[in-house]
Amino acid sequence: MSAAQVWSVDPRTGKRREQVAVEATAGDIDRVVRAAHSARGALADRAVRAAFLRTAAGLLDEARDRLVAVADAETALGPARLTGELARTCYQLRAFAGIVDEGAFLDVIIDHPDDTATPPVPDLRRYKVPLGVVAVYAASNFPFAFSVPGGDTASALAAGCPVVVKAHPDHPATSELVAAVLGQAAAQHDIPQAVVGLVHGFDAGVALVKHPLVAAAGFTGSVRGGRALFDAAAARPVPIPFHGELGSLNPVVVTEAAAAERAERIGTGLAGSMTLGTGQFCVKPGLVLAPAGADGDALVGSLAGAVKDAGEGVLLDHRMRDNFVAGVAERAALPDVDAPVTPGAGGEHTVSPGFLTVPAARLAEEGAHDLLLEECFGPVTVVARYEGADEVTAVLSRLPGNLTATVHLSTEEAAGKGRGAGILAELTALAGRVLVNGWPTGVAVAPAQHHGGPYPATTSTSTSVGGTAVERWLRPVTYQSTPEALLPPELRDDNPLGLPRRVDGRPEHPSGS
Repeated sequence: MSAAQVWSVDPRTGKRREQVAVEATAGDIDRVVRAAHSARGALADRAVRAAFLRTAAGLLDEARDRLVAVADAETALGPARLTGELARTCYQLRAFAGIVDEGAFLDVIIDHPDDTATPPVPDLRRYKVPLGVVAVYAASNFPFAFSVPGGDTASALAAGCPVVVKAHPDHPATSELVAAVLGQAAAQHDIPQAVVGLVHGFDAGVALVKHPLVAAAGFTGSVRGGRALFDAAAARPVPIPFHGELGSLNPVVVTEAAAAERAERIGTGLAGSMTLGTGQFCVKPGLVLAPAGADGDALVGSLAGAVKDAGEGVLLDHRMRDNFVAGVAERAALPDVDAPVTPGAGGEHTVSPGFLTVPAARLAEEGAHDLLLEECFGPVTVVARYEGADEVTAVLSRLPGNLTATVHLSTEEAAGKGRGAGILAELTALAGRVLVNGWPTGVAVAPAQHHGGPYPATTSTSTSVGGTAVERWLRPVTYQSTPEALLPPELRDDNPLGLPRRVDGRPEHPSGS
C-alpha cells in the first residue's frame, strides 16, 4: 500500500492547494533519525553552530516574502501577523547564537581538592553536554515561531542537538520550505542537512517519540495529543524527557477597585487580547473573574462593544472551526450562562467572536459548569461575576496549571494597599508567568522569560521561550580526579575557550574579573 499523501489546504475555502509530501513510514523515521544521530559531531564546535544559527536567520529573512505568502495561504493568519512572527523567529535564532558564543549555558563549575573539608573534596569539574537527537512537534497556530525553525528547534541546535521535526498538518508546505532554508544554511557551514530532519503524518509522530535514538522531545499542542506522546515517552524501555505545552486557561482577576477605576479600558483590552489571532494564541485569556455590580456591568458592556467590532475570522482548519462551534454551543446551554455577544459560526468558513457570563458561584463547586474551566480554542472567553473575595479564591482553587495568570489592580492596590499581594500569591501557585495590569498575549523573547507552568500547561518545569530554553536539551557530567590532559577543553584550568565559570565557589569571567 502506498503512503498517504500530505496536502496543503486553504482554510479560507477548505479546498486543497497542492500535494506537499507523503506520510513517513516506520522505515522513513528510522532513516531520518539515524541520519540526524550521525550528524551530531558537526554541531560540536560552538563557533560553527553559532554561525549556522545566524546564517539560518539571514536566509529566512531573505525568503520572507515567499514564506509569508505560503504560510498565509495555509493558515489564514494574515501577512502582517506572519511577517512579525517570522521576524521574531529570526531574532530568536540570533539570540541563541549569542548564547552559544557566550558559553554560560554550559554551566562550568570547578572545585579543586580540599582535604580540610568534611568529607574531603576531590578534584571535581562539571559542565553540561547535549542529550542527542531531539524530536520537535510543531504547533498549529505558529507556523514559524513554534514550528520547524521555532524555539524548540533553535534551542536544541544551540545545545548541540540535531532535531527531527514532525510537521503540523495545517502548514505542511510552509514546513517544507523552511526545512529547505535550514538545509541551505547548514550546507554553507559544511554541516549535514540531516541536522534538521522533517517528517509528516500522525503515525510518524508516534514512531518518532519511540525511536531508541531520540533522546528528548518538545511538543506544543493539545492536552489529548501531548499527553499521549508524554505517556509514550515515559513507557519506552529507556524513558526520555518530554517537554510538552498542552493547554492553558490563562485566568484573569479584576479587582473591584480596578473595575471602579477603569472598567471601560479593561473591557477594551480584554477584547483585544481574547480576539487576537482569532483567539488562537496559547496565552489567550479564557477565564476572567470580574465583580458583580455596576462597575462589573460597565466592564462587560465595554467588552461587548469591542468584541462586536472585532469581526469574523478564519480558524486554522475546519476541524478546529467545528470544535469551536460545538464547544461554545455546549457551554452557552449551561444553566445561568448568558452570551452578551454570541460566539459561534460566522460564514461558511469563518467564526464570530463572543463571550459568555456566569455567576462565579457556579464555578466554585464541582458540577456541569466545570466545562467552563476547560480551554476552548478560538475567539471566546468566560466572564465569571463574583460577589466577594471568597468566591475569587474558591474559583482559583479549582483551576489546573496555566501558562499565565493576570490580575488587574487599582492604583492604590498596585502601591501595596489592599489584597494585591494576596491575589499575586494565589496566582503564583497557578502559573509560570504572572502579570499585573496587562494582558498575556505577546510572549517576549528575552532571557528572563518563562513560557511554561504547572500541568497541564506544561509537562515539565522548563520554558520553551527565552534563553534558558536551551537547558532542556543538556545534561550535567562531572569529571573527578581526571588528569588535565584528558579533560575536555571546557574544564581545563587555563580555560582555553574563554568560558564564564565558577571556580572554588567564585564566579570567573573570560576577562579574569
